[in-house]
Amino acid sequence: MTEAAALPGQPRGGVLSGPATARAVNVLAPNPSAMTLDGTNTWIISEPDSPLAVVVDPGPLDDAHLSRVIETAAKAGKRVALTLLTHGHPDHAEGAARFAELTRTHVRALDPALRLGEEGLAAGDVITTGGLEMRVVATPGHTADSLCFHLPADRAVLTGDTILGRGTTMVAHPDGRLGDYLDSLRRLRSLAVDDGVHTVLPGHGPVLEDAQGAVEFYLAHRANRLAQVETAVENGHTEAADVVAHVYADVDRSLWPAAELSVRAQLDYLREHGLI
Repeated sequence: MTEAAALPGQPRGGVLSGPATARAVNVLAPNPSAMTLDGTNTWIISEPDSPLAVVVDPGPLDDAHLSRVIETAAKAGKRVALTLLTHGHPDHAEGAARFAELTRTHVRALDPALRLGEEGLAAGDVITTGGLEMRVVATPGHTADSLCFHLPADRAVLTGDTILGRGTTMVAHPDGRLGDYLDSLRRLRSLAVDDGVHTVLPGHGPVLEDAQGAVEFYLAHRANRLAQVETAVENGHTEAADVVAHVYADVDRSLWPAAELSVRAQLDYLREHGLI
């Protein structure tokens, strides 16, 4: 077993940009950071024999990156016909309006404020552009507007920030809610167990080859963190920043502001369930 295969979700090694499945190609945005990992994954999705493509998460407002996405599709003989958003965080969506201008496409998203065109997105919708079958899965929690896209023909799911290719994601309080996030993870586990999904195409980081393993790791991680937060509160650490210092001491301090958002979401969850 390789070192990568031993990690949660069995991350795929090698270059992040390029083909990931028969229908999915990644163009990595040049915006690496502690929060975005290697950068934002911009996904070009199309049927192999179709001249039309769908782009998921154009990424930041960076003309060079947006042009590279269009050129990558064009080199494969495809024209971008639709733009989709997994959620509205700027590293995924800031470039969407400019990308829509460049490609003359509509932008579909759950949040009406992010849409360009009359159509939005909702759970159960099926994207059929260019003969695709890509099903919309509601996965709130990281943010209220978070969506995933199930690609049945590739037994894959595009997860945005709901599941990352490396590490774990935050629940972005107050918009994100932990109870919703746990329900979303269980929904993704059902896709893996009941619908045969095995490949995770994340919004950041490498492709994962073991979707169920990734979801189980996330659920276990969340349960462990929640227990740690509950214990910290029982020991008198009631302020979110104080809880972060005790529970997230193993995390790089530059990430503590994000960790505090997750702690606030966890505290809300514990109060809602009468646990603190």
